[in-house]
Amino acid sequence: MKNVLLGDVSRRSFFAALGAFGAATMVAPRAALSQDGKVLTLRSYSDLQVLDPAFRLSLPEDDIIRSIFAPMVIPQAGDTWGWKPIAVDSIEQLDDVTVAFKLKDNIGFTDGYGQMTAEDVKFSIERIADPAMESPYAGDWDALKEVEVKDTLSGLIHLKNKFVPLWSTTLPTPASCILSKKAVEELGEKITTNPVAQSGQYLLAEWQPKQKTILRRNPGWAHEQGGFEEIHIIPIEDPATAERGFEAGDLDYTWTSVSSLPRLKQNPPAGSVVLEKPSLAYVWLGINQDAEPFTNINIRRAVQHAIDRQTVVDAAYYGAAAVGNGILAPGLPGSRDSVTYDYDPDRARELLAQEGATDLNVTLDILNQSERLAAAQVIQANLADVGINCEIKQNDSGTFWTLGSKDGDYYLKLQLVLSRFSMQPDPSWATVWFTPEQVGVWNWERFDNAEYKALHDQGLVESDLAKRDEIYKKMQGLMDESGCYVFLTHEVVGAIHRDTIKPGLKPNGESLFSEFMPA
Repeated sequence: MKNVLLGDVSRRSFFAALGAFGAATMVAPRAALSQDGKVLTLRSYSDLQVLDPAFRLSLPEDDIIRSIFAPMVIPQAGDTWGWKPIAVDSIEQLDDVTVAFKLKDNIGFTDGYGQMTAEDVKFSIERIADPAMESPYAGDWDALKEVEVKDTLSGLIHLKNKFVPLWSTTLPTPASCILSKKAVEELGEKITTNPVAQSGQYLLAEWQPKQKTILRRNPGWAHEQGGFEEIHIIPIEDPATAERGFEAGDLDYTWTSVSSLPRLKQNPPAGSVVLEKPSLAYVWLGINQDAEPFTNINIRRAVQHAIDRQTVVDAAYYGAAAVGNGILAPGLPGSRDSVTYDYDPDRARELLAQEGATDLNVTLDILNQSERLAAAQVIQANLADVGINCEIKQNDSGTFWTLGSKDGDYYLKLQLVLSRFSMQPDPSWATVWFTPEQVGVWNWERFDNAEYKALHDQGLVESDLAKRDEIYKKMQGLMDESGCYVFLTHEVVGAIHRDTIKPGLKPNGESLFSEFMPA
């Protein structure tokens, strides 16, 4: 993959000084959409690290993976949840445990790996589900029994039992992206930043680490094309920086900070459209129960009582977001009206005194974003008010998303962490990350509860909405009781785009690169 030097930076571009990755970040003048309608330039909140569907780290990687490795289906763009076929000509659920599919003919892999077949589908799905792979996304195929190949293009997905989230949080995600069996077996390891045997509507044409990723239309793709010949993806961690980049003319589309929405809606830049979408994401303060002093549940509970959640959210989002009460947003089964702890600094001091906990010094790790820092500073002040000294540690995205991983050693030191997870439209896609299997993967609080796991498994097969609501509320109650969580908000999703494009977005405002079109 070629890595080229960037050209001169436009006079009005400020990214060199204010870019998400510091003074080294540079952005070349883009081929403006208004000039040729061929290039879409948009912001991502982190740079790519892993392009393997089984080991992806963040939502921005999902966007790229879906573009370069053809998935069976993708989410439907618009205001209602649904799905749209990409690699399949047809797909149908025959009964609770059987899904029939037929691939589109003439989908090829690059690098000489030939035509996509049902054998590749079998390999790709079973690879994620294989316990030996230790994929963080094995839960997406938790109910998989096997994939049966019927002929070159057709097959059956056999499940062990009914799996309610199949059509909402498994098939429309990178869990259905199809890799070349031959290519991956030859590679012998996970795909990182140099993809092999691409098959999607776009190809990864160029990656300039921490500066730009370029996707280019796949000339071998014989089916519905994406809306632009090229998509230029600029990694900018801080949304406020991205907003200034949009106003300077360097971006066609960006997510905004929640706190900027009132200002942008009241006074949008010329030629722009400001969007506000309901969010399914969740933000929380996590407490690692395996790290001192938080091995003591009463000290964890003291932190829960010490945090003024309303003030934290107001400081971070300037009143544009509401306080949340769990990991499930309003409208989803399990959404709650309250938590089981409250803001009570006197109770926090009482618990600390009871445990003889004085002069505590702790660290709070956050992603290097303005909203996260504002929230962290209130948390820091709240903790100081009850006698806990808190140091804030800011991390870039490449570091932050590995902090709690068992593959490193910092998880042994991680104490407090301010996190945000994106979400799919089924409650199980929130609860799965806090199961025992996810300890040291995405479960950084190291919360390990057998009842929680049993309820999660029950929710996967329960289709009655009232019963699911009860299951997921009980699960969040167990999270409260553990003392490991202070739930903060679901945010809202803000975005801004040129009026010359039509963005391809899910109902919750997350992007679908291949669905962006000229207006």
